[in-house]
Amino acid sequence: MPDAGSTDQRGGAAPAARPPAASLAHWRVLNLALTIVFFDQLTKLLVLRLLQHGDARDVVPGFFRLVNWRNTGAAWSMFTGNNGVLALVAIIALVVLFISRRHFELHTFGGQVALGLISGGIVGNLIDRVRAGHVIDFLYFHVIRRDGTEAGFPAFNIADSAICTGVGLLFILTWRSDGKRKGSAESAEK
Repeated sequence: MPDAGSTDQRGGAAPAARPPAASLAHWRVLNLALTIVFFDQLTKLLVLRLLQHGDARDVVPGFFRLVNWRNTGAAWSMFTGNNGVLALVAIIALVVLFISRRHFELHTFGGQVALGLISGGIVGNLIDRVRAGHVIDFLYFHVIRRDGTEAGFPAFNIADSAICTGVGLLFILTWRSDGKRKGSAESAEK
């Protein structure tokens, strides 16, 4: 195998060796995860500079607000007050994701994106739990009902969005994969 500085038989530079597909897949997952962590932490830092804890700023009145809310629970503030336990669960989840990464169809671009989104989201919220003792939620969508009361979706952040998108993509990939296997099995029976 030629090294990076060798020449081919015509005297030109030999093409550089391509990294194995598995290595490229891992780099894609890592790069996406780090990108998610970067933007998650950057947006949370901006929120902390713009808003005091508990404050809100209307972006689209009657529909979308930036808020600075602390969440010591999980999604939708379930298990509130269990920050330490949830930090431990996040670490265990990262280890399980790493060990079971071959089940994410890592050979496909979609599988790489799903694993990168989920991993980056978990790390983004884990950083908050360890550093601040809570997760910072800042995106709040709501509508005003006819009676004037507000109906809102629980506040969330970039990390939460990445986790949910990654899990949704994983469901789609699994469903498509199961459909292909079922179709192959039916074809083989005929």
